[in-house]
Amino acid sequence: MTVHIYGVSCSSTRKARQWFRKNGIAYKERNILHQPLTIEELKNILQMTVEGTDEILSTRSKIYKELNLNVEELSLQTLLKLIHEYPRLLKSPILVDEKRFQVGYHEEDIRQFLPRKTRQLQWSQWKVDLGLIKG
Repeated sequence: MTVHIYGVSCSSTRKARQWFRKNGIAYKERNILHQPLTIEELKNILQMTVEGTDEILSTRSKIYKELNLNVEELSLQTLLKLIHEYPRLLKSPILVDEKRFQVGYHEEDIRQFLPRKTRQLQWSQWKVDLGLIKG
């Protein structure tokens, strides 16, 4: 499985990229300022969210404030067109593979992208390190 990193050049995107590299996980990176997400790609990402647009929109971004957006008043299609036109409306990075989704770089949460076997080995090692089980 290849993870897709969608974002802008920022410290969180760099940290995510470094984490995937360090853990030997294949990824494809896409700078959304140079290559904005299509409406279809945005729809696919939204389907993976729990909180919908609230989860992916950067309401503290300069462009969000400049556009004076009231998301509740916009149709989904209009909002998707705006995001496509103004990619800085998205939080960065957005990490996606076939099953998993994450917004931003969070050291604890990004572990979900590790293969299950690797997570199990790390969990076992953690228990050994804590003395919960004998190695």
